[in-house]
Order: sequence, then C-alpha cells, then structure tokens
Amino acid sequence: MDSVARRKARVAAVSVASNTALVVMKVVVGLSIGSVSVISEAIHSLMDLLAAAIAYFAVRTSGKPADRRHQYGHGKVESVSGLVEALLIFAAAGWIVWEAAKRIMHGGPLEAAGWGVVVMLVSAAANMVVSRMLFKVGRETESIALMADAWHLRTDVWTSAGVMGALAVIWTARRFVPGVNLEWLDPAAAIGVALLILKAAYDLTGQAMRELMDRSLPVAEEKWISSVLARKGGGVRSFHDLKTRRAGGVRFIEFHIQVDPRMTVDEAHRIAGRLKQVIRTRFPRSVVSTHEEPYRGSMAGFGRQGHARRIGARKRGFRDAGASGRRGRGRRDGGGR
Repeated sequence: MDSVARRKARVAAVSVASNTALVVMKVVVGLSIGSVSVISEAIHSLMDLLAAAIAYFAVRTSGKPADRRHQYGHGKVESVSGLVEALLIFAAAGWIVWEAAKRIMHGGPLEAAGWGVVVMLVSAAANMVVSRMLFKVGRETESIALMADAWHLRTDVWTSAGVMGALAVIWTARRFVPGVNLEWLDPAAAIGVALLILKAAYDLTGQAMRELMDRSLPVAEEKWISSVLARKGGGVRSFHDLKTRRAGGVRFIEFHIQVDPRMTVDEAHRIAGRLKQVIRTRFPRSVVSTHEEPYRGSMAGFGRQGHARRIGARKRGFRDAGASGRRGRGRRDGGGR
C-alpha cells in the first residue's frame, strides 16, 4: 500500500471510530428520553458508520496495485462502495419517515429534551471536525469513497443542528409556556432529517453511476489534454480518438497521435513519452496509453473535430464514388441502346 492509500485508510479509520461512539451515545439518549428525532439521528449515524466501514474497506482495496486478474487496478471498488452507501441511506430515510409519521399520528412521550440538545451538540461538533478531515484528504486524493463519507457526516452536522433546535424549542416551551404543545416539532425535525438524507443519497448515486458507466472526464480536463496534444513544436502533426474515463482516483487517458512519416519508431515513442510526462504532471494518478501513426496529409485535423472531418470526408468520397459509378453505368447503358 502506497503513502496515498495509507493516508486514505487512516482518515477512514478515524471516521469509523467517531461514528461508533456517536451511534452508542445517540441510541442511549434517544431511548432514555423517548425522542424519535434523536433515535432517527442514531439511525442516521448508524448509516454513517456503515458508510465509514465501507469507505475504509474501499480505500484499502483500491490502493492495491494492479494484478493479473485486475489489470486496470481496483479503483472502481470506490464507486461500488459509493453506490452501496447511497442505497443504505435511502433505506434509512424510509425508516425515519415511517417512525416519524407514526409519532405524529399516535403521539408519544418525550422526556428530558435537554439531554437531546446536549447529545446533538456533541454530535454536530464531532462530525464537523471529522468531515473536514475527510473532505481535505478526499479532494487531495480524488477519492469518491472518502468524499461520500464526508458528505454523510456534513449532512449529519446540519440534521443534528435541526434536531437540536427542535428539542431546544420544546424544552424552552415546557419551562416558560407550559400550556403550548410543541411536541410535534420532534417528529417534524425527524422528517426534515430524512429529506436531507434522501438528497445526499440521490447525489451520491449519480456520482457513483457516472464512474461505473465509464463517463468521460470533465470537459475542462479533456480540453486541457487536447491543448497539450495540439501544441506546436511538440512533434505531433495531428491526433484523434481521445478517450478518457476514471476509476476511483485514477484517470485513464488514451489517444492516437500522428507524426512525420519519416520519423523512426524510436523518435515517435520519445514524443509519446514526453506527452505522457506532461499529462502525468497535471494528473499524477493517471494511466496514459498512446498509439503512434504516420501523418497522412491535410485531411487530418486536430482533435475530435478533425477526426469527425476525416470521417465526413470519407463518407463524401464513398458517395462521390457511387455517383460516378452510376453515371458510368448510365453512359454504358446509353451506348448500348
């Protein structure tokens, strides 16, 4: 395991430990005071714990080098983990809404709301600290698993704040306006938690599916790669078939370059090597594959548009050839008559 993988594993382990402590604390307090919103937050933290455990497994597995059976590496395990985490969040949100709806319809006792405020405050503070760590390492290592875990915890910060606010209002009302019943705020806050969880799950599902479906790199990144290949003086006369994708924190980039046909194979490979070095300077964790071809003249343009122009020219050539053939047959037929 390299230094990047070890760093990712360490911060994922911190998330596992933090979420374990929060789940235990929220379950104990939620059951003690009979708060469905605190219990819903405990379920949310349990999902965060499962997500953190999955992220820990994913970053350790994705950090393994490529082997004979996984020749492109193990990066996609992070995308799979992100999708699994999203499904867990959807399930947790459904359970929370169900329990909150039952509390609204049938009611239930809520005791010692002040303890709920305390546990939500501790939860929000802890998750803010850990989520910052996860965001920092996740962005620097481009890890979808860590970013997913970070978003889970950041969502937990705001949902904890919402539940804390609702319980604080209930506690204040009991002390100063005992005739006003605000107990409904507890399940209402739980439903708010569920809606935020659903939004996070939806976004995470989209991100994971894009990587699993081998979606191209962002337009800005592909434009930068094209600009490198099109630079004058680099020895490249044209390029085409630029294809990109991403698996976890690893980018896969491949393209064909056309060089002077009088070049030796060794010279063409040196040009390709320089291009790879430039691209890897910008994207350190990238796998760059090239194919060198002889330059065939003015029909070869730069980039995908040039490739499309060449295809269009070939099609026009086929049509022109077909039309000439038909005219030739017509003349032969006419001569026969």
